[in-house]
Amino acid sequence: MAEEKNYVTQEGYNALVAEQNNLIHNVRNEVIIELQEARAQGDLSENADYDAARDHQARVEARIQELEAMIKNAVIVNDVEKESGEKKVKFGSTVKILDLSDNTELEFQIVGSQEADPLKGKLSNATPLGETLIGAKVGQTVTVHHVEEPYDVKILEIK
Repeated sequence: MAEEKNYVTQEGYNALVAEQNNLIHNVRNEVIIELQEARAQGDLSENADYDAARDHQARVEARIQELEAMIKNAVIVNDVEKESGEKKVKFGSTVKILDLSDNTELEFQIVGSQEADPLKGKLSNATPLGETLIGAKVGQTVTVHHVEEPYDVKILEIK
């Protein structure tokens, strides 16, 4: 089974590596101390602190493995590629749009699903809006085919 590629910006890749390094070099050591302190309390069969520390250890190790797979399958998409001709929305672009259904302006950076965070202006390229914006040009109006109801957005600016 081939593993799915993880498309990320350089910034997103760096964040994955930093999180993995923190878990390996800092959090693992904290968990070892938690386990040692819990063991020192005596009987492990009814020791809630020990159970909590083991659970924490399992979550940390699972996240380390998840990050390892994401980093291994990462494809860093260069967001400063030179294009000839008219500028188009691409992975890594920051796009200002006008939602024509309610006349609100929004600005998003198109990123991979692993680093998406709409509250911080990072929109996944796999969302209906993200998929629709890819390849669009400034001034173009595109229809986003959303589950509830399609809506139109106009591309105001591409950075």
